[in-house]
Amino acid sequence: MESGLRSMVKAVIWNVMGLLTMTIVGFLATGSVAAGGVMAVVNTAIGFGMYLFYERVWARIGWGRRHV
Repeated sequence: MESGLRSMVKAVIWNVMGLLTMTIVGFLATGSVAAGGVMAVVNTAIGFGMYLFYERVWARIGWGRRHV
């Protein structure tokens, strides 16, 4: 089983990558750094919570794991 801290670190790194990507996409879509940044922050906040929840659920599921 994965620790809560490991899940949190993975979620933070994943969301920093997503924040940067969404800022660029938002800027390209709107032409505004501010609007792109707002879109990225909202997306990252929602995505962070969902990803962390998703990881913790899957950490409890034994299906497909090999215990060696």
